[in-house]
Amino acid sequence: MQMPTMDHDVDALTRALLTLQTPQEVRAFLDDLCTPSELRAFAERFRVARLLDEGQSSYRDISEKTGASTTTVTRVARFLREMPHQGYRLVIDRMNETQND
Repeated sequence: MQMPTMDHDVDALTRALLTLQTPQEVRAFLDDLCTPSELRAFAERFRVARLLDEGQSSYRDISEKTGASTTTVTRVARFLREMPHQGYRLVIDRMNETQND
């Protein structure tokens, strides 16, 4: 019997996330799925992405505000600007649209 590939597992996780319907359901799933430190790391990176998107703080200031390393801030900035997935961009833009409605 062949073991599933990592892509298969990630696809299954992606489909699982799509079944969640409320913020409370997403939070419950994340609390079960992630350790507290993993969840803090995800939240930290997302806060870094939002601060970078605002464009009003230097990388060093963002690092100090969030506790993220400057390496993390630089990496998030690269994903926000240059990487083909554009996941941060998609979510930030959608959240901004929702706030402006």
